[in-house]
Amino acid sequence: MIKAILCVAAALIVGALMVVFVVTRIENSQAEKNAKRLAQSPVAESLDRTTAVVVFSRSGNTAVLGRYIAQQENADFYRLLAPDYDLGLLGLANALSDARGSEAMIQPETVNLSQYGTVYLGSPIWLYSPAPPIWEFVDKNRFDGMQVVLFNTYNSKFEQSYIDALRDRIMAKGARSFEHRYVLRGRMGQQISTEKVLENYDAIQSETETNPLN
Repeated sequence: MIKAILCVAAALIVGALMVVFVVTRIENSQAEKNAKRLAQSPVAESLDRTTAVVVFSRSGNTAVLGRYIAQQENADFYRLLAPDYDLGLLGLANALSDARGSEAMIQPETVNLSQYGTVYLGSPIWLYSPAPPIWEFVDKNRFDGMQVVLFNTYNSKFEQSYIDALRDRIMAKGARSFEHRYVLRGRMGQQISTEKVLENYDAIQSETETNPLN
């Protein structure tokens, strides 16, 4: 009996390690492709712009969408870094451990948003909640009088309670309005293409413009 239990436990451990290994390989592959996409479409900062896009993204999937939004909206683009969640096994372990938290070490902690009327905040969904770095950014910055649009990419689902909690924090920081946009990418190994992500976002944006919430 004990031997059988040990065999089952060993099989589960091996299976879990294989999943982590596969996920890490997929993330590294995505990051390499996304880095090339981001390098091909730089957005220079301008004192004349009234819109900003601030995004956190481990492997670059949400960053690519954020850069696309910046180009569409003629917006300044800021990408947050969070060393604890860098690609690799340790970063993945930290991401899973902290997924539903609201604190993180980020660079930069603050951005001068005073010139902007609209701010897009981008983040992947981790275990049904926006990733901790975007919560940290909200806590460290003000959004007085601004329209704030939260956009997320996600693999399976998000829980509305987390979105509502983040909205409340944003509104408490002076925002004039809040909107949530999200694109389902699908589970690892079955995810839609980057082109399809952008296409789906365009459809969501068109629907929002046709039926504005604010």
